This record gives sequence, C-alpha cells and structure tokens, in this order.
Amino acid sequence: MIYFDHAASSFPKPEAVSAAVAKAINDFGANPGRGGHKLSRQAGEVIDEARKALQTMFDAPKKEKVLFTNNATYALNQIIQGVPFAPGDHIIMTVYEHNSVSRPVQRLKKEKNIEVSVIAPDTHDGWVQEVKNHLRTDTRLVIVTHGSNVTGDIIPIREIGQLLKDHPAWFAVDAAQTAGVLPISMKEDHIDLLACAGHKGLLGPQGTGALLVSEQVSLTPIVTGGTGTNSEAIEQPEEWPYGYESGTLNTPGIAGLLKGVEAVNEQGYERISSHEEGLAKYLVSELKEISALEVIHPLQAGTRLGVVSVKTDPLNSHEIAMILDEHYDIACRAGLHCSPLVHDYLGTTENGLLRFSFGLYNTMNEIDLLITALKEISEHMME
Repeated sequence: MIYFDHAASSFPKPEAVSAAVAKAINDFGANPGRGGHKLSRQAGEVIDEARKALQTMFDAPKKEKVLFTNNATYALNQIIQGVPFAPGDHIIMTVYEHNSVSRPVQRLKKEKNIEVSVIAPDTHDGWVQEVKNHLRTDTRLVIVTHGSNVTGDIIPIREIGQLLKDHPAWFAVDAAQTAGVLPISMKEDHIDLLACAGHKGLLGPQGTGALLVSEQVSLTPIVTGGTGTNSEAIEQPEEWPYGYESGTLNTPGIAGLLKGVEAVNEQGYERISSHEEGLAKYLVSELKEISALEVIHPLQAGTRLGVVSVKTDPLNSHEIAMILDEHYDIACRAGLHCSPLVHDYLGTTENGLLRFSFGLYNTMNEIDLLITALKEISEHMME
C-alpha cells in the first residue's frame, strides 16, 4: 500500500513507537498516579517524561500545564468550552478551521450567545490585517489553525501572536497539521493555548493528543471525575495537570507518543518539512499534465504543507479515490475533510476535493506511481 493520507493519521510509525506501546502494556500496565507501588510509579515516570518532552518541543512555560488528551479534537473542545465566556463575548476564527473548532464554536454561539467573526483573507499577508480588522475590546478568544488540512496553507501564527500579545484575548492555535512538522514556540509565538494531535506529525499512536496552556490561562475542565489526587474532595481539584485529566490516562499511547516525539527530534524539523513540502511541490508540477485535475494552491506561493488537494470536476473525487485504493493500492482522501467552511469558501462543497498528504517515509517514486495512476484513470473516465 502507498499511503498518502498523513493529514488524517501518519503511517507507518517508527518501530520504537510500537515497541514502547507493547512495553507499556506488557511490562508496567498499571495506572499512573493511582497507587504507590512500583508499576504505578514506572507508568507515572513515562507520563512525566512525555510531558517534559512536549514542554521542550513547544517551548511551553510549565510542565504541569501540558495536558494529555485523546486527540486534538478533545484539546480544542477543552479550550472552547473551558474559557469562561460571558454572553456577548466575541471569538475570531478562520475559514480554514476544522469541525473540531467550528462545531463547538457554533454550540457556544447558540448556548451562550457568543458573537463570532470568521476571517478569510485574499492573500497570505492579509491574515494579520484581517485579525486586526475584526479585533474588538470584547474579543475573548482568537483561534487559528496553523496549517490547513485542505489547501496546505501555513498561517503566520507568530505575526498574529505578536499582534495579540498586549490584547486581553487569548490566542489559541490548532497545530493538528503542523506539530512535529514545523517549529512552534509558545513563548516566541505568544500562544496561550496550543492543541496537538499525537497521531499525525508527532508520529505517535491514535488516541493521543495534548493541550499546552500558558501560565496566565485558567480553564474550566469539561470532564470531571477521578484524578488520583485529593480523593476526599467532593469537588474537582484545581491542581494542574490532574484536575484536567480525569480518568485513567492512555499510558501505552503516551509511551508511544514519547518515542514519536523523540523520532521527530532526531530527524529535525528542517528535514521533515522540506521532505514533505518537496513531495507536494513535485506532485503539483506533474499534475499540470493532467487537464482533468486542478490543483488548489495555498495563498502564499512557494511554501506549503505536504498536502495537495485537487478539483476533479466533472469527475467524481470519491470514485477516483476508490479506484486508486482498489486498483492501484494507493490510499488518499476524498470529500470535505471535516472542514466544510473552507470548501464553501473555495466553491468545492458539492463534489469535494481529492487530497494527497505526505509524511516522512513517502518517496518521489511513490509520487511517480500516483501520477501514472491518475493519468490512466482520468483518460479512462473522460472517454
């Protein structure tokens, strides 16, 4: 199988990741922080080491405010539902947001009468100006995806953070597509809340994610229950991180995530990002020969994530994806990619797009095989 669906989940994983998962299950499969015995302590040490690794990777201010979640969706919900909004407060988000942002924001809009501005600049340089144009004194949260899972756009979070650093609004970044691919510094980028998926660019197992929170931010936990601490208290403890991690943590997954982070550090951001971007640019250059397919380009020419989406009109994107899977053993993704706002913006809602997304282990030869397959499919379907 040639796998071009890394924007959904990276595959394959480094061997050290699966080995760490197996070791956690087989050697110390106890609850971290839920007992004083040696297996519990060993599990807790792995969790603590993983917190430190993420704190260092993202230049987060405090290890205790690195929270483990099931995925980026949970982290984003903890942000959006955990901010103490008052009726009439204002949120700024982008047209590129995943449903993991747009749906909880819509829920807030209905339940708390929150006002929402959705920004969509025409140029890459327009992002900061658009935020500035919509910023209000009652803006409580600005939430921005760092990288589009549809267009491959990279949004200038550092410049936006610089704009917001003296404003009371909290700056939240969805790094589901960029964590482990592009460097991110909470300190230098002035990020208050950073949501990450563990199973994409961080090369960890599915069912892992993280939310990193700056020192000045306080959230209401969206799940309460057992924390392993303060068991005598009838109310949820306010201690970080335990008050935000109710229930048993996914120790095997977090052990694997730690090894994924270590693999990213070993490879380095420059090698990873340049490799994935190089594959994308090569595919774009070769797609020019296929008239039935139209590439969706990011706003900033010359730079992109390892994501290429194409219009297939009048061909059906889902049918092409099915043919690639069944006849060429190539995995990709067709449809709206859980990001309907950007499809409305692009005018591609009816047929969706055919998306190819790349990872560390993809090769140029695999791109060549994809191009051959797409030429054959388009020629046959256009007959």
